[in-house]
Amino acid sequence: MTVGADQFRDLLRCFAAGVTLVTTRDGDRVHGLTVSAFASVSAEPPLVAVIINRGHAVHPLLAAPGAPFAVNVLAADQAALSERFAFGPEGERFAAGDWTTAKTGAPVLSDAVAWLDCRVEDRHPAGTHVIYVGRVEDGAVPRSESPPLIYWNRGYHTVDPVEPR
Repeated sequence: MTVGADQFRDLLRCFAAGVTLVTTRDGDRVHGLTVSAFASVSAEPPLVAVIINRGHAVHPLLAAPGAPFAVNVLAADQAALSERFAFGPEGERFAAGDWTTAKTGAPVLSDAVAWLDCRVEDRHPAGTHVIYVGRVEDGAVPRSESPPLIYWNRGYHTVDPVEPR
């Protein structure tokens, strides 16, 4: 017997994940979405992965080899921006936030905790999602002391540092 979708979601709500905005540009068209399925893949070469539902409108923008995208790591005080990019109308998402353009042309949030400027290196279909592997071409840490926004147990949280023993 396999785990059903509802049970699977209930199991994964126990895993805390950072919250990011994945943004891309194709000519004049920009798009962004909230993504918690983000991971480091390799330091040499620098690779990351983002995992996006196949039904999302961003896929045509990421289809071309080398398509640009940025991963913007949100700070604890940016939950409203996460909600805007998760549920807000596509044409109004970039109306909030302080945006600039990275080397690849992807939009980056200038006051994110950190941002990574990437190009699609590879893609892998996986069930209802697509795993995009991106080569990191540039990045910055604008708010190194700001705690990140965390999604856990179906809600937003932040970190409380644990004192080392």
